[in-house]
Amino acid sequence: MPRARTTVQRVQLSAPRDEDRDALIAAMRGSRDLHRPWAAPPTAAGLDDAQRALLAPAPAPRNAAAMKAVLAKERFSDPDWIFERKLDGVRCVAIRGGGPVRLLSRNDLSLNSRYPEMAAALDSEACERFAVDGEIVAFDGAKTSFARLAQRGQHHVPVFYYVFDLLWLEGYDVRALPLRTRKRLLRGALTFPDGVRLTPHRNGAGEALFEEACRKGWEGLIAKRADSPYTERRSRYWLKFKCEQGQELVIGGYTEPRGSRTEFGALLLGYYDDARLLYAGKVGTGFDQATLRDIGSRLRSLTRSEPSFEDASAIRERNVTWVKPELVAQLGFSEWTPHGRLRHPRFLGLRDDKPARQVVREQ
Repeated sequence: MPRARTTVQRVQLSAPRDEDRDALIAAMRGSRDLHRPWAAPPTAAGLDDAQRALLAPAPAPRNAAAMKAVLAKERFSDPDWIFERKLDGVRCVAIRGGGPVRLLSRNDLSLNSRYPEMAAALDSEACERFAVDGEIVAFDGAKTSFARLAQRGQHHVPVFYYVFDLLWLEGYDVRALPLRTRKRLLRGALTFPDGVRLTPHRNGAGEALFEEACRKGWEGLIAKRADSPYTERRSRYWLKFKCEQGQELVIGGYTEPRGSRTEFGALLLGYYDDARLLYAGKVGTGFDQATLRDIGSRLRSLTRSEPSFEDASAIRERNVTWVKPELVAQLGFSEWTPHGRLRHPRFLGLRDDKPARQVVREQ
């Protein structure tokens, strides 16, 4: 893969401006004074005065409010950015405010009952007041696999919690601190017991790591600006580099099964463009019998007489049963066709950590 001729130019195209970063920090602090002196917690040892000024006393977070990355096609290397492996699992914000830890999905569903071993591991930490961001994953060989994680409801699947960011510590909101500083505090705050892991990263060499990621069959990379704050929204401070296509899509109907197939033949899929659900194609592979039965029972409770797709007239399938657009599926595929359809799609699993109305086509 060719290297960028001018790394700085690439970063300027991908990243927000420094003045945008300062404005964001000011908004997070609720004040234009970025240097208001707060009493720093014991865990802030080693921070300089400017960094201590960014700490804000705050109660434990109530919601996940997870930061999200923007899909990027351009790869680059830059010493002002760090690069992490893109994990194929379930996003999880873990919050411990002096009592038992709460595991929250990105849409604030409790994950404690689903992954009790992760909750128990974090409850064993000596630090009792923290909020961290990470991904719960299962492995298929050396690769993280959402499809394997989705089998958790059918049989035992070992899982791990890869933590990559720190949001709150010992009564202080630390999100305005630079990413490198948050990571340093994270390493000192937790001991990472049992299945809890610290997500490794590489400094600067994004293109080389991306080539390695694709060669090893990883999903891709997440590039993060090293001096960036943590924000509750999607931000170009975090960029996704994908080795293969994949995203969530909404299930809007299904076809009848044929031959020995049970429950359904294929799922009809779409994404939202504003308030319109647009058809993206169908998927009929990637299901085992247990998955067919599970999805089939869910679909039967969601049937409706009319299609939810705005462009239903473009769907040529016969014997379709329409359903309310509430279930979200994770798909892998080779590419989008010029007509906006999936090519070679495969079903990976259902997602309950993202509302259907938030599913859009990733650009």
